[in-house]
This record gives sequence, structure tokens and C-alpha cells, in this order.
Amino acid sequence: MEVFYYVVFGALAAVVAGLELGKSGKDRVATTSAFNSFKNNYVLVYSLMMSGDWLQGPYVYYLYSQYGFDKGDIGRLFIAGFGSSMLFGTIVGSLADKQGRKRACVTYCISYILSCITKHSPEYRVLMIGRILGGIATSLLFSAFESWLVAEHNKRGFDPQWLSITFSKAIFLGNGLIAIVSGLFANLLAENLGFGPVAPFDAAACFLAIGMAIIMSSWSENYGDPSESKDLMAQFKVAAKAIASDEKIALLGAIQSLFEGSMYTFVFLWTPALSPNEEDIPHGFIFATFMLSSMLGSSIASRLLARKLKVEGYMQIVFSISAVTLVLPVATNILVPTSSVKGGSVSIGGSLQLLGFCTFEACVGIFWPSIMKMRSQYIPEEARSTIMNFFRIPLNLFVCVVLYNARSHSLSQLLCSL
Repeated sequence: MEVFYYVVFGALAAVVAGLELGKSGKDRVATTSAFNSFKNNYVLVYSLMMSGDWLQGPYVYYLYSQYGFDKGDIGRLFIAGFGSSMLFGTIVGSLADKQGRKRACVTYCISYILSCITKHSPEYRVLMIGRILGGIATSLLFSAFESWLVAEHNKRGFDPQWLSITFSKAIFLGNGLIAIVSGLFANLLAENLGFGPVAPFDAAACFLAIGMAIIMSSWSENYGDPSESKDLMAQFKVAAKAIASDEKIALLGAIQSLFEGSMYTFVFLWTPALSPNEEDIPHGFIFATFMLSSMLGSSIASRLLARKLKVEGYMQIVFSISAVTLVLPVATNILVPTSSVKGGSVSIGGSLQLLGFCTFEACVGIFWPSIMKMRSQYIPEEARSTIMNFFRIPLNLFVCVVLYNARSHSLSQLLCSL
């Protein structure tokens, strides 16, 4: 592996360690032991849930290809996952508000475990069912857990400002460190120990089961609006009315959908962007570098939130920087000469893009706890999960369109559309 990758990873690791170890009194908030116990319980559960998700990522496409499916078949499986999240996510989100967020979190675990089990079958229909279950689970992962946390935090009378501490810690571990460890553990199971590409899915099911046990034994139930007089359509109307009547909620949904749409599209396109001529790049190591960049971002976010800076203010800068980094592939294709030789090591353009992509991932790390903080401020409690899943409808539609058109558009065209 080239020295360049080690230098980038080492530099990021040093900065992250420096930020975490060098926190001053201004960067820390005095809390209570009761809150710390509550926070640690949630962060543990969230980390287990995210490990169940991250373990699957590196081997989904590879497993499908090993079963003999071509790119078109695999693309339809991915579209089914995002499509089910778009179609059924709002329904399960509304049920979470009405039937209970704890039940919804348990439902996430069961749905994702069943999705993992389907990976043992080479039958296309069974795998399609698994993708649909996975899409439903994803909707619950990004709505029910946060909704439960916000409601429980407020019910226990903790300082609202302390929510940002839990958000930052959960993202730092669940979306950073756990992602890196999960990728290495998945590789250990599938490659080093020789258990094959299904093994990471079995491990994911085990972590999800452990997390479900903790939820069932230590979490209390909370609701949005549990009144019997409101059916599913009435819950939808409440959520739609809240979005239509408050411009800030509508704009928050647009911000979330647009940024996450770019983020998911980046996931699909970073590999061809860094290796347009099939350069030999260390995908796993680069993925770990991206996750380390995300940890850097979440560490920066924790400092910003601890100092009570206005989220709406600094996020404008974050979005601007993100936009610039995603223009880099287009700019380097135009300005930096590219080799026509297949294979070889990473190009100069690829090196510049890697640095830009690491910056984008750092912005993603800032985005997650910051958007969670804004959602806790602006979204009404009675329909929190429903509204959060409403926000994911345009996101999933956008990703489905990108996936459908990925084979008929050039990389530059797709990146320019972000």
C-alpha cells in the first residue's frame, strides 16, 4: 500500500486524538450521574444497532455477486431496499409514535435479524424480501431511536442542552469507531477465518439480538400521541399539518433530504471517482479513513455544541465546504491530466480527491449531531417519528433515481447533480 494512505490516516488519527484529549473546560458540560448512566445506556444500544448495520455493508454487493447475480439484478435489490424505506417507512414511523418508540426499536432489531437470515438463501425472491425488511429497518433506525431518546430525556427532566452530548457521543462511536471496527471484524470473519461472505450478516444478527435484549430489559416505553381516537391517517394529517404550518420544519426536512441524498450518492460513487482507470486502491483502508474523518467531524461538533454556538449559523459553512469537496472530481477531471493506462497506483487527481472526500466525511460527522439537535428543537413530540420519516421520502426517491440512472450517466454528470 502506498505511503500516501498511511500519512492521511495517521494525520487524521493524530488530530482526532488531540481534539479528544485536549478538551478544555469550555468544551465540557457539567452533568449528573443519573444523566451519565442514561447516556451510556443509550450510546451502548446505539453502538450495537450501528454495528449490526455496519457489519453488513462491506459484503452486501459481494454476496449478491457470489450468488451469480449481475449488476442489473443487484441494482434492483438495492432499489427495493430504498423503495421499501420510502413506501413503508412513514407507516412504521407513525406506528412508532402511536404504539410506542421502544416497540419500534425492538421491531427494528427483529426486522434486521430476519433480513440477515435471508442472506443464507441464493434465491432472488428471498433476497428481495430481505432487502424490503432491511429498508423498513433502516427507517426505524433513523427515527425511532432518536425519538425515544428525545422523549425519554425530556421525561426524566434532564437539561435540554445535554441532548447534544448524547448525540455527539453516539455519532462519534456509532458512526465512527464502530464503523471502523465492524469493517475490520467483517473482513476477519469472511476472509481471514474463511467463514465466507455470509458470516458478517450472522455476526450482525448476534449484535442486534444483544441490543434488543438490553432495550427490552432497561428501556421504558414512551409515545408521541397514543390517543385511541387517532388512526394512521389522522397521524399523517397531524404530521403534514405541522410541516405545512411551520416553515422551519419544512426547511429542516429539505436540508436533511438534500444533504443525505448527496451523502448516499457519494457512497455509491467514491470508488469510481478514485479509480477511473481501475487503479489499485485499498478500499477497506480508504473506508476506514473516511470513518476516521467522520469521527473528526463529530469531535468538532461536540465542541461547537458544548460552547452553545448557533447550529443554524455554523452549518451554513459546513454545507458550503461540502459542496466544494463534491465538485473536486469534476474539477480534477478537467484540470489534472489523467492516464489512459489501466491499473497502476492512485493518480495525482485521485490523491487530491481523497483529501477532498475526507473533508466531506468530516462535514458528515458535524452534520449528524447538529441535525439531531435541530430536530429536537423544531419537530413536535406528538408526531416526531412520523415527521422524521416524511423527511426520508424525497431522500429515498432521489437515491432510487440515482441508482436507476447510474449505468446511463457519466460520473461527472452524477457528481454535478449532487
